[in-house]
Formats: sequence, structure tokens, C-alpha cells
Amino acid sequence: MIPTIMQRRFGGAIVVIVAMVWALVTLTPHQGWAASAKSRYFVAERCHRQLLKNPGQQKYRDRWLRCINGYLSAYKLEPRGVWASVCLYQAANLYVELYKHSFFRGDKQEALDIYDRIIRGFPKSRYHQKAVDARNRLLNGQKADTSKKSEQAVAASSVKADWGTAADGPDPDITLDKETSDIPAMVEGLRFWSNPRYTRVVIDVSRDTIFTYHELREDPTIGKPQRIYIDMHDSRVAQNMQKLVPINDDLLKDARAGQYAKDTVRVVVDIKSFKTFKIFSLKNPFRVVLDVWGMESGDAAAGKQEPRTPVTVKNGKRIPPSAIAKQLALGVRRIVIDPGHGGKDYGAPGCLKGVHEKKVVLQIARRLEKMIRDQLKCDTILTRSKDTYISLEERTAIANTQNGDLFVSIHTNASPDKRAYGTETYILNLATDDEAIRVAAMENATSAKNISDLDSILQDLMQNAKVNESARLASYVQDGMNSRLKKKYKNVRNKGIKQAPFYVLLGAEMPSILVETSFISNPRECKRLTSARYQNLICQGIVDGIKHYMKETNPLAFNR
Repeated sequence: MIPTIMQRRFGGAIVVIVAMVWALVTLTPHQGWAASAKSRYFVAERCHRQLLKNPGQQKYRDRWLRCINGYLSAYKLEPRGVWASVCLYQAANLYVELYKHSFFRGDKQEALDIYDRIIRGFPKSRYHQKAVDARNRLLNGQKADTSKKSEQAVAASSVKADWGTAADGPDPDITLDKETSDIPAMVEGLRFWSNPRYTRVVIDVSRDTIFTYHELREDPTIGKPQRIYIDMHDSRVAQNMQKLVPINDDLLKDARAGQYAKDTVRVVVDIKSFKTFKIFSLKNPFRVVLDVWGMESGDAAAGKQEPRTPVTVKNGKRIPPSAIAKQLALGVRRIVIDPGHGGKDYGAPGCLKGVHEKKVVLQIARRLEKMIRDQLKCDTILTRSKDTYISLEERTAIANTQNGDLFVSIHTNASPDKRAYGTETYILNLATDDEAIRVAAMENATSAKNISDLDSILQDLMQNAKVNESARLASYVQDGMNSRLKKKYKNVRNKGIKQAPFYVLLGAEMPSILVETSFISNPRECKRLTSARYQNLICQGIVDGIKHYMKETNPLAFNR
């Protein structure tokens, strides 16, 4: 009766509206969400098919990410619904295909992470075993079954294979226990590095999770010192974790972790004194980094400026080393050289069999260390002197805690296009173009989508970063390398100075650069990179650039 009256008064269109409202009211939550997830799935599937049909579009990373994000957005609408496992499976397969084009370890890791999510969270889904098989193929280096034919077959049959039609009943995934689908993140460890004026604390976590933090003032009434606490949500303390880590430096007393609530781990850092602190997260694997800086006291400042030279006597009076440093304006006394990758992290594979980035950059770093000592008379520190794995956050911590005046990270570039060649030097900043994002994602061992997460971090950290000094240093080093190489080699390309958010440069207190010495993926440059002559020219060019920087910054530095 009501529709008839309304139709008479307002026209037939209102009947449609009433019907839609009534349908929405009577739908169950799963039915309503599933319909929306379904429509998004087919939009992503259409994007997927079009991409596979067009090799020209496959050259562009954003085309892949558009389709991947389409599947993931469908999954997020109903993460335990009938479309969840197939959306994740298709997204993972696309990451596998993208990895074949990009060579980014982060893309491979994204695929593995998503397969793991299916394996852990959807044990009753038919995509569980498919994810297990695909993950094993990827880990074993076998060719995954993600060809155009197989992808389209999966896309076309995905709904029918698991559930038939919507009328066939609910997906088995919906009946999944919450305990198996919502696996908490495990807080696995606490690490730290420190000197009298700087401390870095790292919280290792098994997977990405949300965290919040707060600073608490000292409370003498209950005997509590000033402290910072970080709450890791949806988390548990790992069984074998060391829950109390003594630090006892000039800034911090200790760091301790405990199960604050059923789903929250609280990490508390007890403070002795500090000037400021920053907290940010890194990915693959997920970890939270706390940087604490102390007050620039007279003693601390003097300690930093004191050169490693004997005390000088003039007119019968002892002249302290700090005074000599001030008079000569030495400025740069200690240079930290960071050979990228190492150990289990091979870096980019070379175009020649058996050549890997980790070995080449260590050879270059050793040569560079000797030249800096001999020609510039500076102290040098290698973040690694052999084939060992060092995390990206540890490399920066070494530079800071060892009072480095310059930080130079050495890498080789790589590209899916084997024709790409040349040298380029990076400084820490927001990425300026797609190529810079690609390089940063590769060196960070993460995905390009994670790079955007650094924007807010950088906006904060860049206030204290020596951006101008880093840019000048990068310019001189880049010019020095190309000048040396062009005198002895043909086909040398100067790709210039770039900006990108590199994990290894985050939080560095000194002018810092990342040098991409050449493309190890290019046949000609890969062969050159393995030769002592080429490596020596690269190193001499870097030394020329550092010397230029030192002379411009402190004209009296070499008058001794």
C-alpha cells in the first residue's frame, strides 16, 4: 500500500529508492560487503587482463601497482569474506610478475608476505595450497605459473572453483576461527647502539603492526624516572625474548618490554637525560627505531672535535688537540665508508655469472679506505670489512656513534633494462621521480609503496639533516668520479645528483651520500666493475670530491 501511495505522489523513481533501502536493511553484513568486494575484484581483474595483454604497459611500475592495489582494496573491504583469499592470491601473483621486470627484492618479499598471509589466515580455502606451492616455487627460484594463460584461467575460474555462484552458500573462509586469522605480531628483540650524545634503540617485530608512543615526565613521588614508552598494538612478547636490556650510557638507563595488555606490548625506555628524540618504523622486516640525542655539552662538543693526533707543545705550553682542530678548521677528520649489502643480502645480481653487488662494493670500499687514509690523512671506519650482513639501521648507527664527519655508502645500480648505464650520487630527501623511487626501493629492500610511508618521517628528520652539505658533497663526488672515468674509458654517463629516501641515510648526523658506482646489470659496466683499474678510478674520483668539499668548507684543512 505504501509504495502505491508514494508512486502516485512522487513518481516511479521513488519505488526504486525504497527497494534499494529495503534491500540494504535486510542484507546481512557479509552479503552487503561481499557484493562490494565482488565488484572491486572484477574491476581489478579487468585491469589485470588488460595489463597482461599489453607488453608496453608492463614497463611502467604504476600500471602493476594499480592492478595490485585493486585486488588489495577488494580484500580490505571483507578481509574474512568470500573474496578475500583469491584477491590476495592474485595480488601476490602480480608481485611475482612485477619482480621479473623490476628485480626489486622488495617486490619478491611482498609476494612472499601475501602468500604467507593466505597460508596462515585461510587454511580451509582452496587457495591455501596454491599459495604454498607458489611460495615454494618463488623461494626455490623456479618459474612461477603466472603466465598470461594461467593468470587468465585463474581469474576466470576463481569464483567458480571455490564457491560456484553466490547462491551456493558461504565461502569456507568465513568460518575461519578468529584465532587463526588474526595472528598477533611478535615483538622479538631489542637492540641498541650508543655514544655519549646519541643512542639508537631498535625494536624487532615479526610483521607490520600499528604502534603509538608517549613521553612521561619524571615522577619522584613514585620513584619513576623520565621515560618514553612505545605501545605495539595487536602484539605479543616472543617467548625467548630478552625483556630487559641494560644500556647505561649518558642518555638512557635501559629498555624493557612487557605484555601490557592481552594484545599490546609496551616497550619502556628509562631516560637519564636527553635533548630530543625521534621515532619511526622501517619495513622488510618491520622494526621500530628510536633515536635519542643528548645535550651538546661543552665536554661532549670538545670530545667530538678532538682530533686523533698527539698533543702539540708551543713556546713551552701544551696546546690541546681541540685547539689545533679549531685553529686549522679541520672539520672532516673521520669518514665512515659503508659497503652496501653483505652476507645473506647479495644485492643486485651482476650481468656476468657469479658477480654480485655485495662483493664488488666491498672491494671498492677497501680501496677507498686506503686512498682516504693515504691522501686525505683522515680516520676511516668501514661499516663492514668482510662478507657479513648488517641491517640498514645499524649502518647509520655506526656512523653516528663513531662520530663520523662524513658518511659515504657504496652501491652498484641495476635496472631491468640492460642498456641502462652510468653513475649517480644520491642524498636523503623525498624522491623526485620514478627512477629515484625505483632505486630507493631496491636499496631499501622494500616496495615502492612503502617509500611513501617515509614522507612524514622525512618532513620531521630533515630539519636536523645536513641537506645542503650533503648536496655539495654529492656534487663534488659525482663530478670527481665522472672526470676520472672519462679520461680512461668511453661510454661514461653522468646521471647526476638525485634525491631519494634511503633507509641507510635516515638519522645520519653528518653529511651523507649514497654512490651508485655503475650499473652491474649492464654487460659493459659489470665487466668494468670487476676490474681493479676501474675500481681505482671510481675511488680516486670519490677522494677528489671529498677533498674538494673539505677545501671549500675549511680552506686551511690541508695547510699542514
